Amino acid sequence: MGQTVGYAAGKFDPSLLTFGVMAFLGVLGGSLLWSLLARKFRIEWFSSLRDFVTHLVGAVLMGFGGVLALGGTIGQAVTGISTLALGSFLTFGALVLGSALTMKVQYYKMVYEDEAGFGKALVASLADLHLLPNGLRRLDKV
Repeated sequence: MGQTVGYAAGKFDPSLLTFGVMAFLGVLGGSLLWSLLARKFRIEWFSSLRDFVTHLVGAVLMGFGGVLALGGTIGQAVTGISTLALGSFLTFGALVLGSALTMKVQYYKMVYEDEAGFGKALVASLADLHLLPNGLRRLDKV
């Protein structure tokens, strides 16, 4: 997407046309063509403005994390672990744990809505993953 923005800013100069630009345009064009042929074209959006902001903040944090870590999850899992790099095993384990914890927190917040703030949902999630004692839990296990 970034290369496509650069391509458009460069007044569509053919010398700026890269694989990334063509892949991005191909995904957009192919998806549009198939949705029109299948007669299932629809525009989707987030459930609320808060949901949009949550996704936007997560995307920005992932972008910063990927740049600061000099790569992302796939790079750590495929490239680093295949070379048996200890740091990649640790990083991938932390990524799996972080993903599981995030899913649990979001699940508790969804089930309990107003009753579950982030703190309560986090503590319940950590208890579910056996990283905290159940006595600290303030929400019933789901």
